[in-house]
Amino acid sequence: MTHAIFADLHNHTQASDGDFSPRQLISRAKALGLRAVAITDHDTLKGIAPGLAEGDQAGIQVVPGVEVSIRFQRPAFTGTLHLLCYFPRKRLLDTGFVDAFETLLSKGRGEALVRARIAGINREFGPSGKAPLLARDLVFEDIAAYSSNASRRHFALALSEKLGIADKETVLQIIGNASPAYLPSGIELSDVAHFMKKNPLLAVLAHPAAGSFPGKGHYREVLPSIEIVETLLPEFLSAGLQGIEVFYPGHTKEHQDRLLGWAAQHNLLVTGGSDCHDASDRPPGVAGITEPDFRRFETALV
Repeated sequence: MTHAIFADLHNHTQASDGDFSPRQLISRAKALGLRAVAITDHDTLKGIAPGLAEGDQAGIQVVPGVEVSIRFQRPAFTGTLHLLCYFPRKRLLDTGFVDAFETLLSKGRGEALVRARIAGINREFGPSGKAPLLARDLVFEDIAAYSSNASRRHFALALSEKLGIADKETVLQIIGNASPAYLPSGIELSDVAHFMKKNPLLAVLAHPAAGSFPGKGHYREVLPSIEIVETLLPEFLSAGLQGIEVFYPGHTKEHQDRLLGWAAQHNLLVTGGSDCHDASDRPPGVAGITEPDFRRFETALV
Protein backbone atom coordinates (compact mmCIF):
# COMPACT_ATOMS: atom_id res chain seq x y z
CA MET A 1 0.00 0.00 0.00
CA THR A 2 1.80 3.14 -1.19
CA HIS A 3 -1.03 5.63 -1.67
CA ALA A 4 -2.26 8.04 0.99
CA ILE A 5 -5.02 6.45 3.05
CA PHE A 6 -8.09 8.64 3.44
CA ALA A 7 -10.58 5.96 4.53
CA ASP A 8 -10.22 2.59 6.24
CA LEU A 9 -13.39 0.66 5.38
CA HIS A 10 -12.91 -2.56 7.36
CA ASN A 11 -12.78 -2.42 11.18
CA HIS A 12 -14.01 -4.52 14.09
CA THR A 13 -14.96 -3.49 17.62
CA GLN A 14 -15.82 -5.27 20.85
CA ALA A 15 -19.31 -5.78 19.40
CA SER A 16 -17.81 -8.79 17.58
CA ASP A 17 -14.19 -9.92 17.96
CA GLY A 18 -12.23 -6.65 18.09
CA ASP A 19 -10.23 -5.44 21.08
CA PHE A 20 -11.34 -1.80 20.78
CA SER A 21 -14.54 -0.17 21.91
CA PRO A 22 -16.04 2.13 19.26
CA ARG A 23 -14.60 5.10 21.18
CA GLN A 24 -11.10 3.60 21.19
CA LEU A 25 -11.29 2.75 17.49
CA ILE A 26 -12.33 6.28 16.53
CA SER A 27 -9.65 7.77 18.79
CA ARG A 28 -6.95 5.70 17.10
CA ALA A 29 -8.29 6.56 13.65
CA LYS A 30 -8.14 10.26 14.48
CA ALA A 31 -4.58 9.94 15.77
CA LEU A 32 -3.60 8.26 12.49
CA GLY A 33 -5.06 11.12 10.46
CA LEU A 34 -7.83 9.06 8.87
CA ARG A 35 -10.81 11.05 7.63
CA ALA A 36 -13.30 8.18 7.39
CA VAL A 37 -13.68 4.70 8.85
CA ALA A 38 -16.25 1.97 8.53
CA ILE A 39 -17.38 -0.18 11.43
CA THR A 40 -17.92 -3.67 10.03
CA ASP A 41 -18.31 -6.11 12.90
CA HIS A 42 -18.98 -9.76 12.16
CA ASP A 43 -22.69 -10.42 11.71
CA THR A 44 -23.94 -7.67 14.02
CA LEU A 45 -24.87 -3.99 13.85
CA LYS A 46 -24.46 -3.33 17.56
CA GLY A 47 -21.19 -1.37 17.40
CA ILE A 48 -22.37 1.13 14.80
CA ALA A 49 -24.52 3.59 16.76
CA PRO A 50 -21.89 4.29 19.46
CA GLY A 51 -19.27 4.57 16.70
CA LEU A 52 -21.32 7.17 14.87
CA ALA A 53 -21.64 9.25 18.05
CA GLU A 54 -17.89 9.07 18.64
CA GLY A 55 -17.17 9.95 15.02
CA ASP A 56 -19.38 13.02 15.21
CA GLN A 57 -17.45 14.26 18.25
CA ALA A 58 -14.06 13.50 16.72
CA GLY A 59 -14.83 14.93 13.28
CA ILE A 60 -14.37 11.57 11.54
CA GLN A 61 -16.91 10.20 9.10
CA VAL A 62 -18.13 6.79 10.23
CA VAL A 63 -19.68 4.50 7.63
CA PRO A 64 -22.13 1.88 8.96
CA GLY A 65 -21.48 -1.65 7.82
CA VAL A 66 -21.31 -5.31 8.73
CA GLU A 67 -19.10 -8.20 7.65
CA VAL A 68 -21.58 -10.89 6.70
CA SER A 69 -20.50 -14.53 6.88
CA ILE A 70 -21.56 -16.47 3.77
CA ARG A 71 -21.34 -20.25 3.85
CA PHE A 72 -20.49 -22.48 0.91
CA GLN A 73 -20.63 -26.26 0.52
CA ARG A 74 -19.01 -27.11 -2.79
CA PRO A 75 -16.65 -29.86 -4.00
CA ALA A 76 -13.87 -27.29 -4.32
CA PHE A 77 -14.60 -25.38 -1.12
CA THR A 78 -16.58 -25.92 2.03
CA GLY A 79 -16.31 -23.00 4.40
CA THR A 80 -17.11 -19.32 4.89
CA LEU A 81 -16.47 -16.26 2.74
CA HIS A 82 -17.24 -12.70 3.80
CA LEU A 83 -19.29 -9.92 2.29
CA LEU A 84 -18.86 -6.35 3.57
CA CYS A 85 -22.27 -4.70 3.45
CA TYR A 86 -22.47 -0.92 3.89
CA PHE A 87 -25.46 1.41 4.19
CA PRO A 88 -26.19 5.10 5.01
CA ARG A 89 -26.53 6.04 8.67
CA LYS A 90 -30.14 7.15 8.18
CA ARG A 91 -31.07 3.47 7.74
CA LEU A 92 -30.38 2.91 11.45
CA LEU A 93 -33.48 5.00 12.17
CA ASP A 94 -35.58 2.41 10.35
CA THR A 95 -36.31 -0.18 13.04
CA GLY A 96 -37.85 -2.49 10.46
CA PHE A 97 -34.59 -2.56 8.50
CA VAL A 98 -32.44 -3.04 11.61
CA ASP A 99 -34.61 -5.81 13.04
CA ALA A 100 -34.84 -7.65 9.72
CA PHE A 101 -31.09 -7.41 9.13
CA GLU A 102 -30.21 -8.60 12.65
CA THR A 103 -32.66 -11.49 12.29
CA LEU A 104 -31.06 -12.51 9.00
CA LEU A 105 -27.54 -12.31 10.45
CA SER A 106 -28.51 -14.33 13.52
CA LYS A 107 -29.28 -17.35 11.35
CA GLY A 108 -25.59 -17.81 10.63
CA ARG A 109 -24.39 -17.98 14.22
CA GLY A 110 -25.54 -18.92 17.71
CA GLU A 111 -28.58 -21.10 18.33
CA ALA A 112 -29.82 -21.11 14.75
CA LEU A 113 -26.49 -22.45 13.47
CA VAL A 114 -26.28 -25.04 16.29
CA ARG A 115 -29.76 -26.34 15.46
CA ALA A 116 -28.92 -26.51 11.75
CA ARG A 117 -25.73 -28.45 12.50
CA ILE A 118 -27.63 -30.86 14.76
CA ALA A 119 -30.18 -31.50 12.01
CA GLY A 120 -27.37 -32.28 9.57
CA ILE A 121 -25.69 -34.68 11.98
CA ASN A 122 -28.94 -36.54 12.63
CA ARG A 123 -29.70 -36.67 8.91
CA GLU A 124 -26.34 -38.30 8.20
CA PHE A 125 -25.48 -40.22 11.38
CA GLY A 126 -28.67 -40.56 13.47
CA PRO A 127 -30.38 -43.94 13.99
CA SER A 128 -32.39 -43.35 10.80
CA GLY A 129 -29.57 -41.58 9.00
CA LYS A 130 -27.59 -42.49 5.90
CA ALA A 131 -24.68 -43.90 7.94
CA PRO A 132 -26.03 -44.56 11.47
CA LEU A 133 -23.46 -43.96 14.20
CA LEU A 134 -25.62 -42.49 16.98
CA ALA A 135 -27.68 -44.53 19.46
CA ARG A 136 -30.25 -41.72 19.42
CA ASP A 137 -30.69 -38.40 17.69
CA LEU A 138 -28.62 -35.51 18.98
CA VAL A 139 -30.83 -32.78 20.49
CA PHE A 140 -30.24 -29.09 21.10
CA GLU A 141 -30.20 -29.53 24.87
CA ASP A 142 -27.18 -31.86 24.52
CA ILE A 143 -25.14 -28.94 23.20
CA ALA A 144 -26.74 -26.11 25.16
CA ALA A 145 -25.79 -27.86 28.40
CA TYR A 146 -22.18 -26.88 27.71
CA SER A 147 -22.42 -23.36 26.33
CA SER A 148 -24.76 -20.74 24.93
CA ASN A 149 -22.06 -20.01 22.32
CA ALA A 150 -21.32 -23.55 21.20
CA SER A 151 -18.21 -24.50 19.26
CA ARG A 152 -16.98 -27.75 17.71
CA ARG A 153 -15.48 -28.64 21.09
CA HIS A 154 -18.92 -28.64 22.68
CA PHE A 155 -20.25 -30.96 19.98
CA ALA A 156 -17.35 -33.32 20.64
CA LEU A 157 -18.12 -33.30 24.38
CA ALA A 158 -21.79 -34.03 23.77
CA LEU A 159 -21.02 -36.93 21.44
CA SER A 160 -18.61 -38.39 23.99
CA GLU A 161 -20.36 -37.72 27.28
CA LYS A 162 -24.03 -37.81 26.31
CA LEU A 163 -24.09 -40.26 23.41
CA GLY A 164 -21.25 -42.50 24.57
CA ILE A 165 -18.98 -42.22 21.53
CA ALA A 166 -15.49 -42.68 22.97
CA ASP A 167 -13.57 -43.17 19.72
CA LYS A 168 -12.05 -39.85 18.65
CA GLU A 169 -11.87 -40.89 15.00
CA THR A 170 -15.62 -41.51 15.01
CA VAL A 171 -16.24 -38.13 16.60
CA LEU A 172 -14.09 -36.50 13.91
CA GLN A 173 -15.99 -38.42 11.23
CA ILE A 174 -19.20 -36.85 12.53
CA ILE A 175 -18.11 -33.25 13.16
CA GLY A 176 -14.92 -32.75 11.11
CA ASN A 177 -14.72 -30.49 8.05
CA ALA A 178 -14.77 -33.55 5.79
CA SER A 179 -18.02 -34.80 7.31
CA PRO A 180 -21.06 -34.74 4.99
CA ALA A 181 -22.88 -33.14 7.94
CA TYR A 182 -20.41 -30.27 8.31
CA LEU A 183 -22.13 -26.91 8.03
CA PRO A 184 -19.93 -23.79 7.99
CA SER A 185 -20.93 -20.70 9.91
CA GLY A 186 -22.81 -18.02 8.06
CA ILE A 187 -25.92 -17.68 5.93
CA GLU A 188 -26.67 -18.59 2.34
CA LEU A 189 -25.70 -16.11 -0.36
CA SER A 190 -29.22 -16.46 -1.77
CA ASP A 191 -30.65 -15.19 1.53
CA VAL A 192 -28.44 -12.10 1.37
CA ALA A 193 -29.41 -11.52 -2.25
CA HIS A 194 -33.10 -11.75 -1.37
CA PHE A 195 -32.64 -9.29 1.50
CA MET A 196 -30.76 -6.81 -0.72
CA LYS A 197 -33.59 -6.73 -3.24
CA LYS A 198 -35.84 -5.25 -0.56
CA ASN A 199 -33.15 -3.42 1.42
CA PRO A 200 -30.40 -2.09 -0.85
CA LEU A 201 -26.87 -2.47 0.55
CA LEU A 202 -23.50 -1.65 -0.94
CA ALA A 203 -21.99 -5.15 -1.05
CA VAL A 204 -18.22 -5.59 -1.31
CA LEU A 205 -16.35 -8.90 -1.47
CA ALA A 206 -13.97 -8.95 1.51
CA HIS A 207 -10.27 -9.90 1.19
CA PRO A 208 -10.69 -12.13 -1.89
CA ALA A 209 -6.99 -13.07 -2.00
CA ALA A 210 -6.35 -13.56 1.72
CA GLY A 211 -6.38 -17.33 1.29
CA SER A 212 -3.41 -16.97 -1.08
CA PHE A 213 -1.36 -14.70 1.20
CA PRO A 214 2.22 -16.09 1.06
CA GLY A 215 3.27 -14.87 4.50
CA LYS A 216 2.51 -16.00 8.01
CA GLY A 217 0.36 -14.38 10.65
CA HIS A 218 -3.14 -13.12 11.09
CA TYR A 219 -3.73 -11.93 7.53
CA ARG A 220 -3.49 -15.46 6.17
CA GLU A 221 -7.18 -16.21 6.58
CA VAL A 222 -8.61 -19.74 6.62
CA LEU A 223 -10.06 -19.14 3.19
CA PRO A 224 -9.79 -20.65 -0.28
CA SER A 225 -7.24 -19.50 -2.83
CA ILE A 226 -7.90 -16.52 -5.05
CA GLU A 227 -8.41 -18.98 -7.92
CA ILE A 228 -11.33 -20.66 -6.12
CA VAL A 229 -12.79 -17.31 -5.11
CA GLU A 230 -12.71 -16.29 -8.77
CA THR A 231 -14.85 -19.31 -9.69
CA LEU A 232 -17.43 -18.12 -7.14
CA LEU A 233 -17.34 -14.50 -8.30
CA PRO A 234 -20.23 -14.87 -10.81
CA GLU A 235 -22.50 -15.96 -7.95
CA PHE A 236 -21.61 -12.85 -5.96
CA LEU A 237 -22.17 -10.68 -9.04
CA SER A 238 -25.60 -12.22 -9.56
CA ALA A 239 -26.40 -11.54 -5.90
CA GLY A 240 -25.72 -7.82 -6.33
CA LEU A 241 -21.99 -7.36 -5.67
CA GLN A 242 -20.87 -3.77 -6.22
CA GLY A 243 -17.28 -3.68 -5.03
CA ILE A 244 -14.02 -5.54 -4.37
CA GLU A 245 -11.78 -5.05 -1.35
CA VAL A 246 -8.52 -4.61 -3.25
CA PHE A 247 -6.29 -2.92 -0.68
CA TYR A 248 -5.86 -5.28 2.25
CA PRO A 249 -2.82 -6.11 4.40
CA GLY A 250 -2.86 -9.72 3.22
CA HIS A 251 -2.92 -8.85 -0.49
CA THR A 252 0.37 -8.73 -2.37
CA LYS A 253 0.96 -6.28 -5.22
CA GLU A 254 0.24 -9.14 -7.62
CA HIS A 255 -3.07 -9.79 -5.89
CA GLN A 256 -3.99 -6.12 -5.98
CA ASP A 257 -3.32 -5.93 -9.72
CA ARG A 258 -5.40 -9.02 -10.35
CA LEU A 259 -8.29 -7.70 -8.25
CA LEU A 260 -8.11 -4.33 -9.98
CA GLY A 261 -8.60 -6.31 -13.19
CA TRP A 262 -11.76 -7.87 -11.75
CA ALA A 263 -13.00 -4.43 -10.78
CA ALA A 264 -12.41 -3.03 -14.26
CA GLN A 265 -13.94 -6.05 -16.00
CA HIS A 266 -17.12 -6.02 -13.92
CA ASN A 267 -17.41 -2.28 -13.24
CA LEU A 268 -16.94 -2.72 -9.49
CA LEU A 269 -15.95 -0.16 -6.89
CA VAL A 270 -12.44 -0.42 -5.45
CA THR A 271 -12.33 -0.45 -1.66
CA GLY A 272 -9.82 -1.27 1.04
CA GLY A 273 -9.38 -1.59 4.76
CA SER A 274 -7.16 -2.81 7.55
CA ASP A 275 -9.44 -5.52 8.97
CA CYS A 276 -8.55 -3.97 12.32
CA HIS A 277 -9.01 -6.19 15.36
CA ASP A 278 -6.35 -4.91 17.78
CA ALA A 279 -3.34 -2.66 18.29
CA SER A 280 -0.53 -4.99 17.24
CA ASP A 281 -1.46 -8.04 15.14
CA ARG A 282 -4.14 -6.32 13.04
CA PRO A 283 -3.99 -2.58 13.74
CA PRO A 284 -6.13 0.14 12.10
CA GLY A 285 -5.00 2.34 9.26
CA VAL A 286 -2.54 -0.03 7.59
CA ALA A 287 -4.72 -0.32 4.48
CA GLY A 288 -7.49 1.70 2.92
CA ILE A 289 -8.38 3.90 -0.02
CA THR A 290 -7.66 7.38 -1.32
CA GLU A 291 -10.10 10.26 -1.15
CA PRO A 292 -11.15 9.95 -4.85
CA ASP A 293 -11.93 6.25 -4.35
CA PHE A 294 -13.83 7.06 -1.16
CA ARG A 295 -15.92 9.72 -2.91
CA ARG A 296 -16.92 7.17 -5.57
CA PHE A 297 -17.80 4.75 -2.78
CA GLU A 298 -19.76 7.44 -0.95
CA THR A 299 -21.76 8.29 -4.08
CA ALA A 300 -22.83 4.65 -4.39
CA LEU A 301 -23.89 4.50 -0.75
CA VAL A 302 -27.61 5.17 -1.07
